[in-house]
This record gives sequence, C-alpha cells and structure tokens, in this order.
Amino acid sequence: MKITKKETAYKGHYQLQVYTVQNGQEEFKREVFQTGIAAAALVFDTKQQQFILAKQYRPAVEQELVEVVAGMLDSPDEKPEDAITREIEEEIGYNVDKLEFISEFYPSPGACSEKIVLFYAEVSHQVSQGGGKDDEHESIQSVVYSAKDLEEKVFVDGKTFMAVQWAKAHLLPKLLNK
Repeated sequence: MKITKKETAYKGHYQLQVYTVQNGQEEFKREVFQTGIAAAALVFDTKQQQFILAKQYRPAVEQELVEVVAGMLDSPDEKPEDAITREIEEEIGYNVDKLEFISEFYPSPGACSEKIVLFYAEVSHQVSQGGGKDDEHESIQSVVYSAKDLEEKVFVDGKTFMAVQWAKAHLLPKLLNK
C-alpha cells in the first residue's frame, strides 16, 4: 500500500486530511485527523509524596477528565522533553527536577496521526499557580493523589491509564512498601 495523494479538507486548531491510498490496482480514500506530536507526564511531587494530575474540560468527550499533564509540541524542532517541561509549569506550576522516558505510542492510528511521548517527572518546587494558558483557552485544576489513591483510581484517558499502569509496575510497589 502507498499514499498517492493528500488533500486538506479542513484546517483549524487541528487539521483533517483526505488521503488517497493505493493497494495494487485498488484505490480508496481515508480521512486522517492530524494533531501532531504530544508530550505527557505522570508527575510526582517528591516533597509532598503525591502525584499531581490535571483536571480540565474536554469538548470531544463533553466532560471534565483527570489526566496526566500533557500538551502539543509547539514546533517541529521542539523536543518532547522541552515541551513537557513547559507544560508542567503551565498546567500545574512546577519546575521539573527529574524526567524519565516511559514510552511513545500512537493512541488511535486508525484515523488519527497523533503520537504521544510519555514521561515520568519528579518535581519539588512550585513556581506558579499553573492553570494553563489563557490564550489557549485552558482552565486546568491540579488534582493530587497519594500512591494508594492512584493505585485504586480508574482513569478513562488512555495516556493516563498507560502512565498509571507503568507506575503500578515501577513506582507504587516501592512507595507502598509492597
């Protein structure tokens, strides 16, 4: 299979393209939702010994969700490490002390091109209130969880679910002395 044509059907905050795909003699069209690359992080405050997540309204699912801190890379040459460091300060108001790569993945490659680069971040110094950026229409609240609460909480956001599963395998046993 190969893509023979890409047309932009819509360009706004995100972009929708129509791809023409060739498979041998057969040709067909597929819509592809273009969002870019995102960076996300499960944040742990080492002083308070608690996890900090972000709560915000998500129009696509018409509800507020509690998620790991996340945001889009601002340019093609921005590194995911720099983007998530910026997002942690913007969303929850902390400087990053330590950043550890967990994984990168495509959350829904059947129709969406987005790639997420997932990290674990340790913080200890709050430098601002956070809350997101007004010019990006963000209204974000910080939500804190103890290790025990994080272990028991059920999350419906995929990147958060993945980060918490990683924490259950790598961090929570140490924090909970299991």
